[in-house]
Formats: sequence, structure tokens, C-alpha cells
Amino acid sequence: MQSFAVYTLVVCEKPDAARRIASALGRAKETKAAGVSVFDVSFSGRDYKICSASGHLYGITDRTKNRSVYPVLDLEWAPIEKGRAARLVRVISALAKDAGAFVHACDYDQEGEVIGHSILQYACGGKYDKAMRAKFSTLTDDEVKEAFETLAPPSAGLARAGRSRHALDFIYGVNLSRALAQSFKASNSGWRNLSIGRVQGPTLAFVADREYEIRLHVPDPYWTINADFEKNGQVVHAKYEKPRVEKLAEARSIVDACTGRDGVVSSANARKMTLRPPTPFNTGDLQREAYRLFRVAPGYTLAIAEKLYLRALISYPRTSSQKLPRSINYEKILAGLGKSFYGQPASILLSRGSLVPNEGPMTDPAHPAIYPTGVIPRLSGLEFKIYDLIAKRFLATFGDPAVSERTDVSIAVNGHVFLAEGRAAVYDGWMAFYRPYVNMEQSALPPLQAGDALANRQVVMEEKFTQLPWRYNQASLLAKMEDERIGTKATRADTIATLFKRNYVAAKKGGIEATDLGFAVIESMREHVPAIVSTGLTRSMEEQLERVEQGSENPADVMGYAVDRLVESLAAFRAQSAVIGKEIGGAAKQSDAIMIGECPVCKRGQLRIMKSWTTKKRFVRCSNYATDCKTSAPLPQRGAIRVAKTCKCGWPIISVAFGRGKRWNTCVNMQCPYKK
Repeated sequence: MQSFAVYTLVVCEKPDAARRIASALGRAKETKAAGVSVFDVSFSGRDYKICSASGHLYGITDRTKNRSVYPVLDLEWAPIEKGRAARLVRVISALAKDAGAFVHACDYDQEGEVIGHSILQYACGGKYDKAMRAKFSTLTDDEVKEAFETLAPPSAGLARAGRSRHALDFIYGVNLSRALAQSFKASNSGWRNLSIGRVQGPTLAFVADREYEIRLHVPDPYWTINADFEKNGQVVHAKYEKPRVEKLAEARSIVDACTGRDGVVSSANARKMTLRPPTPFNTGDLQREAYRLFRVAPGYTLAIAEKLYLRALISYPRTSSQKLPRSINYEKILAGLGKSFYGQPASILLSRGSLVPNEGPMTDPAHPAIYPTGVIPRLSGLEFKIYDLIAKRFLATFGDPAVSERTDVSIAVNGHVFLAEGRAAVYDGWMAFYRPYVNMEQSALPPLQAGDALANRQVVMEEKFTQLPWRYNQASLLAKMEDERIGTKATRADTIATLFKRNYVAAKKGGIEATDLGFAVIESMREHVPAIVSTGLTRSMEEQLERVEQGSENPADVMGYAVDRLVESLAAFRAQSAVIGKEIGGAAKQSDAIMIGECPVCKRGQLRIMKSWTTKKRFVRCSNYATDCKTSAPLPQRGAIRVAKTCKCGWPIISVAFGRGKRWNTCVNMQCPYKK
């Protein structure tokens, strides 16, 4: 009989994490099993074999295996039977047979706990309860070693909450999406990939509701009045005390009364203002700041942060916390940063002796806020920008409050009052550590005191209109989801990406706009199945899942409540299926249209590339065709089309590709006088 050395099998979430952990524990030997890397290493008298998943190796499926059936409530966890995932399951199962002990070393959050639970429970033969848990927030050598020296029991509450979340998302997403897609299919020719879920629905509603506000907005006129005064050759810009003057006659009266009249300073008050340092990043804060500064989509920011984490450059980036515990060793991190291009700010902070970060109120039971580990990076491009942002934010949290001086001046002119404001930097404080990502606002005023006379150079009024509400951008929409407590720090960015993928929303200058299809889905759901887009229902489920993690609520009760609400919604869906399909069908056809430019005839609509649902031929038509503009034109039926430029006749010139680099440029206008 062949004998085997007893070893401890370590399950990691990703190959890069397995390699980092093996390297941190000692001199590891890498072998291949069916093309999968396995690392042998000894640490503290134990022999370890370290393997990894590649994300989820198991997922929830319905037992019916029939995508046309709903409701689906009979679920099971099953291995992903494709490609690398299936190979990884086979390798881990073989390694588990000869293992004497098991360590769960996946990321310490709900997703990581579920990944490790599935592997240990199914691939390793029910070993989750017997395994030990390695908990760490960074992949630095010291923290990995400490985690393996202080192994603890697995986090059963985290696993229950994570598995319950997967089950909830599955039964809502699969059943509602099937109901929606089949409603569309029954009332329209063809099939379309439509989806809706317990987080996706409310998120789309946020965008649609904001778009309703914009479209219903009626701009009201108002007038602003500004004046320029002068003292000792220096101009003082001032605004009338009422920010908005609602009536034109009143505005003209004020301008007439003040024009040519010198002003007198009635008061000049200077006061110091302090601005506290920023709080350290959690996931949402980092995503919003990266979008503000670099216009990077939240999902991409998180993907970059995860790469930095796997290279042991930052702590775990999926966290809700805005707190930096003393246990992370501020001095050690600053000393590490001091060996790179952060030497000057790091040395300034270290010289102070006492280090106290400015923390925010949000906490996370699993991980602290995001911070640099102090490992010297070798990065470029966007990866460096995200790292630099995290490192400088960490430094700034330890800085002093910034101080500025604000001077408020009131200027009397013939019975009217104008206000001027000056700002001057007094002390940069934390801002010096966070540049170029922040700057102190400054505006100069000459020295002024009560009684000073000011020469009136001009008084002008300007007509303005009340502004449209701001559209959500990806960062502000993510913040809205966070404020409303729907979704998780790990899934919110993916939900937004799905809305784009389904063509429910589109990027527009100034933010995100709901498409006709997105509007149709929301309007139809609100009319017939309102619970699907209810923020309250989704939030209540999130709160129940939190109690499951804490051990104060039974997962079966949560699932029972969710299933009851789902069955109610599906019953409404079935009753109104034909109506829902028709309501969404028309919008779906319009959303398939591609805009190629302004209509040269009516000047108000857009020319769209359409496809006839009877002949299947494509053609161009004005978006106002249904009302008053009958502009249309035929198109070549083969080849990929893109807009090249605008013809002298005002119509678009399209470029049609026929393969092998062959292109044909032609004006869409059949009567174009400039065609050869």
C-alpha cells in the first residue's frame, strides 16, 4: 500500500493569492496537477499544500434544467461543469483525499466565505465545519504568517448569509427575468435578453425617476445682479444680496438705482475656517473618488484595486469600513512608504510621534478601511493612479486640519446691499499630503474695513433659468444605492454594468440616461408588478441578511419571506403577461435603432438605422417619423456601417465595410447632388 505524508490542504480564492500566500509562508515548491498549480511549503512545523479556485467553482442551479419554466424554487448547489472550473474541482477533490486538515484562506467576506464553503463542503467531502479559517486584510508576508499562526474556526454566519444572498438573487433574478423575457416573446416576434432583479429593478428606477424630473422640468426665468467695485486699483466682484430676483421689473429697478452710485463698505468680517482631514477609503468612497478624478467606472476601479491587493500593495478593497485600527501598525506602513516617492510626507508624519487618523462612522466586521501596506510599488498607468490615490488618502487622514480665512464684505449702494467674499489659505494641513487631488479655494480681496468708499465700475443683470436636476453618473448612482442600502459593496458596480448591458440605460453627456426600453420596463413593472422595483422590499431583505450573518435570524425564515413575495409578483406577471410584453416590445424595437446624425429635413429629430420587422431589411428613418417628419432612406443590406462624416448636402456619409479592408463611402441621401 502506498503511504502518503499527512499535509494540510489550503484553499485560496485565486491563483495569484495562492502564490502570494505560499511565498509568504516560506520557500514553496510549485508542481502542476492537470495544469493546475499546487504549492508545497512548510511553516511552523506543518506541511501545507496550497491550491486555489478561480472565483466560484460552484453555483446555484434549478433542478428542472428548463429555461422556459418558472417559477423555479427547487434549487441546488452544483459544480460549474465547464473548462478550467471543472478541472480545478477534480484537482482539489484528489488533493482532499489525502489531506489530514484543511484551511479556508479565501477572501474574508461573504463571497470569499461562500467560495471556500462550497469547495470544502462539496469538493472536499463535507470538511467546512472541520476546517480552520485564515483571516487577513493584506497579503503581506507578516500578516499572512500571523493569520496561519492564529487560525480560527470558519465563519459560519458569514457563509449562511452569503449562501442565502446567492439563493435570493437567483430565485428573484431567474424567475423575474424568465417571466419578463417570455412576456416579450409571447407578444413580439423573436426573443430578447431581458432581465430584472431585486437590486437591478430599484436601481433602474432611480435613473428613470431622475429622467422623469428632467423631462418634466419647466425652466423658470430669474435674474442675477452683479457689480464691480474698485479700491486702489484692485477690483472687488460682488453679488446682489438676493441670489435670485424673480421679476424683470424689480431687477431693472435695482440696476437703475445702483448704476453710477459708489458703494460704502458697511461691514467686513474675517474668520478662520477649518476643514478636517478626509476619512480613509472604503469601497464606495474609493470608487466615487476615482470616478471624480479619473472618470474610471466603479467596476473597473474595484478590479484594479483587487490587482493591487493580490500584489500585497494595499489592504482588502471590498470593505464598508472608514476606520484604521491601531493594529495595522501606522509607523511600519509610513516607514515603508518613506522608502519610495512618499518620503517627505511620511517623514513629516513619523516625526510627530502621535498618529491619530481621522476616521468616519462606517464599520465592517471583517476588514478595516483601505490602506497601503508600505510595500514599494512598481506600477504605471491607471494602476499607479489608483494606488497613488489610496496612498495619499492614507497620508492625508493623519494630517492636521486645513485652515483658511474667509472675509465677508457687505457693500451699501443707494439703499441696496451687495456681498463680496474673499478666501485665503492660512495653513495647508492635510491638503499638502493629498495633492494634486485637492486644492484650497482662494479669491483675493483688497484690505477693506467698514466705512471704506468703493468706486462703482459697473452693475449688470443677467437672465437665467432654473436648472435641470443633475443626472446620475456611475459614481453618484453607486452612492444612491449605498445610501438606500440596496446591493453590497461587491455587487453594486456589477448591477450598474448590467443596466448598460441590457440597454436599459445609456451614457450621455452629463451622466446616465434611461433609454426608452429602460423607461418601458420601469413603467410596466410599476403598473403591474410594483414590488419588483420597490426599494423598501429590497432593503428589508438586506437587513434580514445582516441578521443572518449575526446569527439572530434563521436563513429558512428569510427565504420563506422572499419566496412568498416572489410568488405574489409572479402571479401578477402571469395575469398581465401579454400586456407587459406589448408595452416593452415597442420600446425594445426603438432601442435597437442606431443614431447616425441629426435629421437634415426637420432639424429636430435624429436619423436612426432601423430594421423592418416584416421584411427584415435595414433603412434610415427620422425619430420624428411617427409625428410629423416622414424622412427616410434605404441602406445597403450587407456590410458593417459606421458614420464617416457629414456630406455637403447635410445628410450623413456612411462607410460600409465588406470584409478584407474593403469599404464603400456613400451619402445616405438618394438625391444628393454631390454624388459622382
